[in-house]
Amino acid sequence: MEKFTKVSGIVASIELSNVDTDMIIPKQFLKTIKRSGLGKGLFYEMRFDEKGSEIKDFILNKEPYNRSKILVSLENFGCGSSREHAPWALVDFGIKVVLAKSFADIFYNNCFKNGILPIKLSENNLLTVINHSKNPKNNLNVDLQSQIISGENIHINFEIDSYKKLCLLNGWDDIDLTLKNEKSILDFENTNLKKWLKPQHQL
Repeated sequence: MEKFTKVSGIVASIELSNVDTDMIIPKQFLKTIKRSGLGKGLFYEMRFDEKGSEIKDFILNKEPYNRSKILVSLENFGCGSSREHAPWALVDFGIKVVLAKSFADIFYNNCFKNGILPIKLSENNLLTVINHSKNPKNNLNVDLQSQIISGENIHINFEIDSYKKLCLLNGWDDIDLTLKNEKSILDFENTNLKKWLKPQHQL
C-alpha cells in the first residue's frame, strides 16, 4: 500500500445520503478478486446508461472532475453490504480521500486498509467543501500529518484515530502489520512443531 501524506486537487461532489456499496461498485463487478480494473465500474449505474454510454451530467464524467482525487458526499456513505471491492474501485479510479458527514463502519475501516483517507466532517464544514467544489478551478488540500483541510477561504481541522493515521502514513495494510511479527510467528511455529514431533513416550 502506498504511503499517504498529502493530496491536492479538485473535489467531486455527490450530494446524496446513504450511498451504498452497490452504488459504488455494482454486483456484476464482484466476480474478480483483483484490485485493478475496477475503476471502470465505479458508480457504473450512475455514470452510464443502459446502452453503456456516458451520462454527461454525472459529476465523474465531467472535465475536470473525472480526474478528482477527492470525493465529497453526505451522511452514511458506504452503507449496505461489506464488499471490499468498493474501496478497491475508488482507489483504481484515483480517489484518495472521501469526505462525508458519516460512514458505514465496515466501509470506513476498509478504506484505511486500502490507502483511502475517509474524513468525517460536521454539516457546516461539509457544506463549505461542497460549495467550494462548485468551481472547477478551486483546489482542496488534505494534509494527513497536520490533519488540516485547506483551500481558498477554507481551513478545517479533522480528527482521526492515531493508529489508523500511523498506518496510512507508513503505507501499512493488514499483511504488513502481520509481517512485523514474523519472527515471533516463526518462533512459535518452530517450538510447536518440535513439540508435536517428539516421540509419544516423551510427551
